[in-house]
Amino acid sequence: MQLAATTLFALLAASSADAEFNARIKWHTTAQWLPGSDAQKDATGEARPLDHGADLRLLWRQRLGLFTVEVDHASTYLLGDTVVSAGSGPTFDQTPTGDERRLLDLTWEVDDGERHRLLNRFDRLALKYRSPRWAVTIGREAVSWGSGLVFHPMDLFNPFAPTTVDQDYKAGDDLIRIERLFDDGSDLELLGVARHGGIEDDTASVAVKYRALLGDHELELLAARHHGDGVGGFGVRVPIGGALVRSDLIAVNDAGRWTLSGVVNVDVSVPVAQNALYVFAEFFHNGFGVGRLPGDLDRLPETLTDRLGRGEAFTLMRDYVALGTQFRWHALVSQNVSVIANLHDASKILQTSIAYDLSDAARLQVGVIKTLGGEGDEFGRLDVGDGLTVGGGSRGYLRAVYFF
Repeated sequence: MQLAATTLFALLAASSADAEFNARIKWHTTAQWLPGSDAQKDATGEARPLDHGADLRLLWRQRLGLFTVEVDHASTYLLGDTVVSAGSGPTFDQTPTGDERRLLDLTWEVDDGERHRLLNRFDRLALKYRSPRWAVTIGREAVSWGSGLVFHPMDLFNPFAPTTVDQDYKAGDDLIRIERLFDDGSDLELLGVARHGGIEDDTASVAVKYRALLGDHELELLAARHHGDGVGGFGVRVPIGGALVRSDLIAVNDAGRWTLSGVVNVDVSVPVAQNALYVFAEFFHNGFGVGRLPGDLDRLPETLTDRLGRGEAFTLMRDYVALGTQFRWHALVSQNVSVIANLHDASKILQTSIAYDLSDAARLQVGVIKTLGGEGDEFGRLDVGDGLTVGGGSRGYLRAVYFF
């Protein structure tokens, strides 16, 4: 792995005028306030854990006629109270720290200890071909499907969690993607994703998606074989006045049983005091969720826990509503406020953040994520045995980003 990295950076240094080089550096600090019964507090001894993360992402694009070589390399340093307990999973801001669910292991540890980790990782490593009608990508690249704003049922590949703050770059998958653009603006996309060191049917994904333009409307049709399950999807986007209405519906055939999930949302921007006020509302139905949480979380359906483990699902129950707004108080200062409500137990997640644009290339953001719910509620405190619980705490964060 280190030899591959050295070779790539040597190519970067020798690249021609057709090369493009950019970078992003990010700092993320997270402070938590945990309930006295919290399992994480019991494991670490910290009721107020504090964690920091620094990430340097180098982006290199080399154009060779109709071909482009795309390389994104990230160096990530983690320091804090929960570094060891978090293992190799994503960080609070969903920065990947491993490749357990991908075909190629492009992550390597540089240093680790009880309270820190330093690792390098290739999050993009792809060869792309582009012509006026065809596009082909081979390698590690990100895929984003569907029209969800908070929840993403049609996005089968590393969707962002509803509370993820850093959405600058989505994690990439190891794939082959073929795209065909038609004269009317519609397009057809064929996709194959391999994982877990092989291309067996129970881990790989093969999908086809067609997007059609019907006047001002957009229609999407999806068919896939994903982790051994059959998947069918339908999506539509319709402008109504100054608003945009979107809806996605997917059906998953797991062991001969069809399960439906879907999302519908609307968003609009309206002028207020010479500034734009953006508001949205979204309803989400999780067909794999439960209507009532069991006393023992080990009794959750396997179809749900499988998707939680793969990072495709982030909630346990069936129906949710999300409401949010963004308002720019000043040319350089904006605020986001959102609430996610569970319609089964009335628990909620409240998020708010204020961002200050230091320049066109730099931003400083502070925010709070607060869970509102009682014991036994999904966003409250859930019993995991031995008098311990998970959830129910609060989290504050500071995030600084600079592009150059």
